[in-house]
Amino acid sequence: MTSIFRSRYLRIRHLLVGTFLVLVPMPARGEAPLGFETHVRPILKAHCFQCHGEEPKPKGGLDLRLVRAMVKGGISGEALVPARRDESLLWDRIEAGEMPPGEKKLSASEKATIAAWIDQGAKTLRTEPAKLPPGPVFTEEERTFWSFQPIRRPAEPKVRHISLVRKPVDAFLLAKLEEKGLAFSPEADRRTLIRRASFDLLGLPPTPEEVDAFVNDVRPDAYERLIDRLLESPHYGERWARHWLDVAGYADSDGDPTSDALRPYSYRYRDYLVRSLNADRPWDELVREQLAGDELLKPPYQDLSPADRDRLIATGFLRMAPDTTAAPAGEVVQARDDAIAETIKVVSTSLLGLTVGCAQCHSHRYDPISQEDYYRFRALFEPALDPANWRVPAARLVSLWSAAERQRAAEVDAEVAKIFEERQKKLGDLVAKVLERELAAAPAELRDKLRAARDTPEAKRDAGQKDLLKTYPRVLVSLGNVSLYDPVASQAIVAEADKKTADARAKRPADDYVHALTEVSGQVPVTHLLFRGNPTQPKQAVGPGELSLLASLTGATPIAADDPAVPTTGRRLAYARYLTGGKHPLLPRVLVNRVWMHHFGRGIVATPADFGALGERPTHPELLDWLADEFVRDGWSLKRLHRLVMNSTAYRQSSRRDPKLDAIDPDNRLLGRMPVRRLEAEALRDALLAASGRLNRTMYGPALPVAMDEAGQVLVGVDTRDAAGRQQGRPGSLGGAENRRSLYVQVRRTLPLSFMETFDAPTLTPNCERRASSTVAPQALSLMNNEFVIEQSEALAERVAAAAGADPGARARLAWRLALGSEPSAERILAAARFLVEQRAEFAAQAPKPPADPDRSALATFCQVLYGSNAFLYVD
Repeated sequence: MTSIFRSRYLRIRHLLVGTFLVLVPMPARGEAPLGFETHVRPILKAHCFQCHGEEPKPKGGLDLRLVRAMVKGGISGEALVPARRDESLLWDRIEAGEMPPGEKKLSASEKATIAAWIDQGAKTLRTEPAKLPPGPVFTEEERTFWSFQPIRRPAEPKVRHISLVRKPVDAFLLAKLEEKGLAFSPEADRRTLIRRASFDLLGLPPTPEEVDAFVNDVRPDAYERLIDRLLESPHYGERWARHWLDVAGYADSDGDPTSDALRPYSYRYRDYLVRSLNADRPWDELVREQLAGDELLKPPYQDLSPADRDRLIATGFLRMAPDTTAAPAGEVVQARDDAIAETIKVVSTSLLGLTVGCAQCHSHRYDPISQEDYYRFRALFEPALDPANWRVPAARLVSLWSAAERQRAAEVDAEVAKIFEERQKKLGDLVAKVLERELAAAPAELRDKLRAARDTPEAKRDAGQKDLLKTYPRVLVSLGNVSLYDPVASQAIVAEADKKTADARAKRPADDYVHALTEVSGQVPVTHLLFRGNPTQPKQAVGPGELSLLASLTGATPIAADDPAVPTTGRRLAYARYLTGGKHPLLPRVLVNRVWMHHFGRGIVATPADFGALGERPTHPELLDWLADEFVRDGWSLKRLHRLVMNSTAYRQSSRRDPKLDAIDPDNRLLGRMPVRRLEAEALRDALLAASGRLNRTMYGPALPVAMDEAGQVLVGVDTRDAAGRQQGRPGSLGGAENRRSLYVQVRRTLPLSFMETFDAPTLTPNCERRASSTVAPQALSLMNNEFVIEQSEALAERVAAAAGADPGARARLAWRLALGSEPSAERILAAARFLVEQRAEFAAQAPKPPADPDRSALATFCQVLYGSNAFLYVD
């Protein structure tokens, strides 16, 4: 478009749209005008930079990364005329909906921002360089973004209500509350506190005996002793392992939508976490082991000590993402690329709190992460996830056999091979015997010719031999068909060999593998940036390293492509040591934020996997930094962090709502009261089992299988489908193991447990960054109709009847205490007893046939009412 034509076009267009008024917000008096770097550049980066700035040759010759470049324009002339929006081609294309092209357009507010910025003179905050090199360039605003800054320990703020400060965290929270004329709520009663702490640390309700002991403990440090006791419980590791398994994307299957092959040894990673958390192992160690445990060892990973086994098992963290590369159908190259990409998402969201995966096809639209950064980060993992020399999941298993077990297995294998040889010899003898019998049945003059024809390889037989064998086909006896000639003798020879083989294999050690990530010695792949993320279009090679902005801010040492000091490439180990070295701005913040989220229902940063531009800003940034610094100073101890948080006044306050607090802080972001939280799916199922007395507390081991019943519900149990794949009623019993904690139930991406799915079990795509907590009708229906809930209601009724006798009031009180952990008032006991009497009468009068025990049926109904109550489902 020439300049003359463009001016004419703009004037004509102005005449056509002049009757329409564009309302653009102008800055108020004293308010700074909009700046390109802070207001407009982020919009253009998200929508336009890929075509106009990041590629070596900007589309239309127009680079939108600098205002001076926009004023200069491209092949169509100047794109921006400051303070003259109607003459700016940039605005013209935006307003017409032509830019950006495609379906995704600018929002009304984004358009208004750009319009106002142009009207105000298209100002920049600082002098721009003459030009920029191709590719991403990070601005001062991006470099100074809050989450990329070093963690600095702030001073504890001064507060007026000093008596409310038990721990430093109280001072940070209270300071914000006092700014609004607020303070903490009163302390919760002891029954509420023990139930809250028990679910938080164990994921299980306290027993009535535990509640009574705490309520009656007159020692001044009774609460602190309670927290210490809970932290020493072996069930603590189970509860907090489940939290990390969410972000690790833990699954017991590969995730292929058709076959979804099982991962029979992935449970070892789950058990590793439980053991490590119970032992309060420092989290810097756990991070190093999960990223590079194999690189802390020397291949071939044999005869490992228990500690070294755990280091190898820990790398299962990097094998939790979906991996469909062994599926019988599908595009192999893309499947490999997807497996790597999903692993990158798991690592970056869980440890960095950044959506690095968004830079796979192009530079990140919102955060300072270039596409080259993505592949630099990916190069850390490609020696173990080498797309050119790919290993399917089964090929990545590492045996944990000791030397003695390996020797015994070799002996058994040799014995089995010998048995097979003997079997083949006996069958060969039988073939020879049968052959002589069949030859004897042929004319004498043809026997030698038949023998020769039979012994001649099929491809070398002449026409005469072929004709002869067609006439006498029975001489073609072989090892494969001799059973058709002499079934009795041949069966006696499979049977004898099978028995010997089974006896021999019984002496072989059981398979013992670990689902690990390892490198292949000597293989050092070259990572390439992929054009638009396409694995079939590699571009320039990139080396391993940290995201470039973080590397520059932290002074990261370059990571060697192949460290000669270790038997592997050492890339992941070098990165893990850098990440846990105490200077990284993200890892400690991300970890303590997750702990805070699980205690208060919401993180200080409400988007725990996104500390970037699209994530929410911290409600208490100074508190977050103080916690992160304290966590590192305190040896990366999770249990010490629990004590710090749970012994605070903030954690111990009541959840009761207050009109003044609600009016000022309706979302409770300032934490002027304790948030009410619904039990997660696993805690709900475990609580049902615990209250009923059916909970099996056995720890560790392979996952409990799940299967679908004939109604399509996924339950815990053995698959009972027949050979044709038809459901045969309910899944088979596991002999009581089905009542173990939900942590041990098999996690299959294609077959989630139906009851837990209803209550927002984690969706692993590829991991679960934050649980949803919905309130929907199917949940109420499940609590009324689900067979598992009904079974636990009946079990609770049986438990209550055995312990409380026949008195309705005593039964109601005990059921209440077992299910809800609280003491019912006299009025509630009276009402509950009346309900039991009335329900019994209704059951007894049922036609045509009342239940065998109307008393028990009435009590089971009451127990199910308790299970469906908010007091059971929610923690105050």
